[in-house]
Amino acid sequence: MEFLYEYGLFLAKAVTIVVAILAVVIFVLAASMKNKSDKGELRLTDISDELTQLKHQLKEELLPKKQFKAYEKQVKAAEKAAEKQNLTKGKVFVIDFKGSIDANEVSSLREEVTAIITIADKDDQVLVNVESGGGMVHGYGLAASQLDRLRQANIPLSICVDKVAASGGYMMACVANKVYAAPFAIVGSIGVIAQIPNFNRLLKNHDIDYEQHTAGDFKRTLTVFGENTDEGRAKFQQELEETHVLFKEFVGRYRPNMDIAKVATGEHWYGQQAIDLGLIDAVSTSDDVILELVNTHQVIKIQYQMKKKLADKIAHGVSLSVNTMMNRFAERNQSV
Repeated sequence: MEFLYEYGLFLAKAVTIVVAILAVVIFVLAASMKNKSDKGELRLTDISDELTQLKHQLKEELLPKKQFKAYEKQVKAAEKAAEKQNLTKGKVFVIDFKGSIDANEVSSLREEVTAIITIADKDDQVLVNVESGGGMVHGYGLAASQLDRLRQANIPLSICVDKVAASGGYMMACVANKVYAAPFAIVGSIGVIAQIPNFNRLLKNHDIDYEQHTAGDFKRTLTVFGENTDEGRAKFQQELEETHVLFKEFVGRYRPNMDIAKVATGEHWYGQQAIDLGLIDAVSTSDDVILELVNTHQVIKIQYQMKKKLADKIAHGVSLSVNTMMNRFAERNQSV
């Protein structure tokens, strides 16, 4: 009995010590988490340096040793000459914007734009790769306004469209001083669309009543479950037309030489067609634009990454897995 008593006392002390240690560890971790920013982090990638290293590796692999040594001497001589003349290249900040329907990526865009405005010098410029088929008006309106901040700060802005910049995507693109698009990139779609299903007849057929109360004649124009009226439809169409007018005025402000009546029909065009209509300024991919800029500027990619919670990471992983499976299924059942 005495042994059991002493063993129980020892066990109680051990458990107490372990609990105390765990409490201290949890307290320290909680304090450190509070000190960390919940927003995100800014990442910079020196594209110029990456391309220089790539060129060096290729030269080393492909050239004979004597030619490679001569190439190295030439590079070092050019670097020393630049140092003596105190030559400093201007910077090109590269941003990637791949927009979703609600343009929630604008949260990162605004941080990237703010960072650039804070550090940009007079010889610097910005290149934004836009990929979006459009979406919600207010979301893409804010995204376009973020790009306009660069122009207001007198920082030259270029937009590259490799795949698609339509509707809200083109609303962003038109803000630029210069717009590039790949030959088969989709550009334009200066129009407004809204669609909504209505289940009112289905509910009536099943003797289900639906009530909706509003204050104001047009607080709600069209509904999903209620009975829509001709007056509501007319008001809804009027709102679409008004939004379209604002869209056209916005595009016309940044591209005044374009025949807005001709292109604001909701149609889209490919890059080669778009240049003839004045929607873009040059046909080129972002890769070619960057390779040209590297010769005269230091090209730096800037990316603001939001911190993701564990649940978000798991959901993102599941989403990627599903997309991969669907893509593989599509590849098996389609041919070009």
